[in-house]
Amino acid sequence: MKLLVAAHASEFVAFEAEIPGFDRLLTGVGKIPAAYALTRALCEGEYDEIVVVGTAGAIDPALEGGIYDIAAAVQHDVKGLDGTFGEHVWLPSRVDIASEGVVIATGDHFVDDAEAVALIRDLDARMVDMESYALAWVAQQFGVPIRIVRAVSDRAQDGATELWDDVVERCSHELRAKLRELYGV
Repeated sequence: MKLLVAAHASEFVAFEAEIPGFDRLLTGVGKIPAAYALTRALCEGEYDEIVVVGTAGAIDPALEGGIYDIAAAVQHDVKGLDGTFGEHVWLPSRVDIASEGVVIATGDHFVDDAEAVALIRDLDARMVDMESYALAWVAQQFGVPIRIVRAVSDRAQDGATELWDDVVERCSHELRAKLRELYGV
């Protein structure tokens, strides 16, 4: 059995309530709700794989819209004891997920500001979201493989929050098609 995960109900709008071979988990938005919900699910059930679907902002101007596998996650809302941006005082600075894909920067705020994007790009990330790092870290603690698939919803620049509301349904349909392609269901 696989666990299909999304943070926001809008990201599941194109997904049927029952998909053969998958349980479904809606975590809530942000690192703490995501980590809590996934931890509970992994304590209560056994899964062969976690498949995360959802939206992300593109911060690399060369990154076109579409669907992307995530290779690694970093955090963009932390600083180490020495003040190093992107370093946590205890957690690893990067969580590797797959051999191919893009690096995503996770933080507990919706990035829609050009200045923030410029700082986050220095972490070698090409996308931003609010859950991937936490979900990947929890999955690794439990030894469960995780695949994170993100649809580009916006450019993480001024006005991105309004744009997300308009495009999340389209992204959900793209993600549902990708799940069919990857898993045949």
